Amino acid sequence: MTSNSHDQQRRIEIGRERRARTRARIIAAAFSLFGEENGLYTRIEDIADRADITRPTFYNHFSGMAELRDAVTYELTHDFLSAVTNTINALDDPRDRAAVAIRFYLDRVREVPHWGWSLVNLSANGILFGAETHHQAEVTVRQGLEAGKFALPNSAVGRDIILGSALAAITTMLREQPDATYPILIVRTILVGLGVPPEEAERVANRPLPQLRAPGPLQTQS
Repeated sequence: MTSNSHDQQRRIEIGRERRARTRARIIAAAFSLFGEENGLYTRIEDIADRADITRPTFYNHFSGMAELRDAVTYELTHDFLSAVTNTINALDDPRDRAAVAIRFYLDRVREVPHWGWSLVNLSANGILFGAETHHQAEVTVRQGLEAGKFALPNSAVGRDIILGSALAAITTMLREQPDATYPILIVRTILVGLGVPPEEAERVANRPLPQLRAPGPLQTQS
């Protein structure tokens, strides 16, 4: 390779690295703003100010707020969902898989409120919990239907019961700070909504949580 070719390649690499750093800064700024209680009203101008970039620079990386929300939601949920999925895949009963997944999300919100507010605010203008979590919730419901553990007209109804109820519960936890029994009560109620008999829902909801496994490759059924 000639010296000129090497210099040109290096300039391309430097430009690529600079672009990646700027994109990461935009996503970090957006996550910071969406993680505030009033983050729902975050504007491109707010993100540009927080990231210390110009509006045109923002548009060099994202076509608009919808694309940015998708990117932030992915960064926010992917590794955690991967860990949750790895954990619940070791459970035989889909009722346990649903209950454990919901409790993991609610427990994380209690531990990291900023993360919880980001979920609430990003879900308000996009797919609830992001595309990956949305898909995985339906997969879990479908498994429950196939195993005869849930009584629902279809998997989409069950998915919406889980995600809608969980999102409402997260908002309540952030704003009202209910006691430590609240997540279990929510899980029990969601299981009943999925068609699990109340006595069994009570037992499943109160089972000890397994250890959350380290994030790994996200594997879901289509």
